[in-house]
Amino acid sequence: MLEKIVDLTNQYIDSMPKKERKKYGQFFTSIETARFMAGLYHISENMDTVKVLDAGAGSGILACAFIERLETLAFIKNIELTCYENDSNVLTLLQNNIAFCKEHSSKNIIVNISTDNYILSQYLDFNCMIGGNKNPVKYDFVIGNPPYMKISKDAPEAAAMPAVCYGAPNMYFIFASMSLFNLKEEGEMVYIIPRSWTSGAYFKRFREYFLTKGKIEHIHLFISRNKVFDKENVLQETIIVKVKKTCIIPKEVTITSSKSNCDFDDLTFLTVPYSLVVFGTDYYVYLVTNQEEVKVLEKLYKFDKTLPDIGVKMKTGLTVDFRNQDILRDEAEEGAIPLFYSQHIKQGRIEFPIQKEHEYMTMDRKGLIQDNKNYLFVKRFTAKEEPRRLQCGVYLAKDFPQYKKISTQNKINFVDGFLTEMTECLVYGLYVLFNSTLYDKYYRILNGSTQVNSTEINAMPIPDLESIQEMGKKLMKSQDYSENNCNMILEGYCEQN
Repeated sequence: MLEKIVDLTNQYIDSMPKKERKKYGQFFTSIETARFMAGLYHISENMDTVKVLDAGAGSGILACAFIERLETLAFIKNIELTCYENDSNVLTLLQNNIAFCKEHSSKNIIVNISTDNYILSQYLDFNCMIGGNKNPVKYDFVIGNPPYMKISKDAPEAAAMPAVCYGAPNMYFIFASMSLFNLKEEGEMVYIIPRSWTSGAYFKRFREYFLTKGKIEHIHLFISRNKVFDKENVLQETIIVKVKKTCIIPKEVTITSSKSNCDFDDLTFLTVPYSLVVFGTDYYVYLVTNQEEVKVLEKLYKFDKTLPDIGVKMKTGLTVDFRNQDILRDEAEEGAIPLFYSQHIKQGRIEFPIQKEHEYMTMDRKGLIQDNKNYLFVKRFTAKEEPRRLQCGVYLAKDFPQYKKISTQNKINFVDGFLTEMTECLVYGLYVLFNSTLYDKYYRILNGSTQVNSTEINAMPIPDLESIQEMGKKLMKSQDYSENNCNMILEGYCEQN
């Protein structure tokens, strides 16, 4: 059944320019992925009729995969299937594919294909507004590969769901929110979506809704970023997530992984306590892949402070250099101040100048200027293949006594004291944390991108102020700024506590 649907879908992909499909954020699911997703549901033998929703159905691959799964269950007699799809290009293919499945199924299938906008047609219900349906249709199961498409904060779909949107949202998590709303209590949904929602400020409202109304039961990770969607050149860290609509927190989450979308017979399995996977008031989701990473989280979760708790905060560098070319200078001149870039971070220290262009800037724009005081500089971007994600350097005001003011380029972050100026031992203590293997592994678990996000850093668990300062004193005394030494100092603290 499914092979025919996928074959017809591939013909459609070949005939439809990618630019046209991109308007709708279309990336079609492979046959192996569709079958794996359909196999994740727990379908009770007490059920003889099931209501299934495929939102953003595309060509119907996932809906048909679910029907194929139900074909193996003798106790299922009736299937009520609803598909949403408002792309007129693919609509005929969807109708034909669903008709083919219905014709070749032994079950009694009732099909409703809706061409309404999936979000806008239900936003009154979602927001409990006047004019909404007091008893909206609810489904036993939802399966989905939603559109991956950024939209503006003023887009109708974003405005329709303010409870989950912040900034410029992406359609995929708006679809996921509505799908969870569409589920019956104790119902299950399986979605294939990017992993970007698992951390960061933009997705906080979504995580709060998604992980309060529902609970994760299973996460599947793909090791390869570019082998998730057949016939598509998509560089996207994508996951499959199974969520149950319930208020009861499960004890464990199953995490599986495969190299690509076609080797689900060779899975790695890991069972992790739910409290390790979903953690903190920001509802960050930690995608651990082995027991070593589990131990990393167990160690860090023992710390009960954050950077703001001890009076410091990570911020993003102030100056976007290419937008301020007129105030940049290659050489020192009267009235000019240093502009620090990530290239100035060298083996844990700050080297300046390094004969780089635009190392100085005039003081014409007050909003780009900061005090010359102690900071920890942290590279904001690193290459995917680099061994460390967290790369930092100690900046001490006393090393540049000729300047009262400095500036930082926006491709570095800096940790700054907002209650009082950071002492030298505090800066060095923070360097111990940021330069350790433990914290680098933690950040890689939390964030799959190459960008160091200040929101996530400010939320990560750290020791108390006094302990960090003590670690800083040990580092200063040793004069050894290596990762190994930072590991020894941090490990010594962990053993004592």
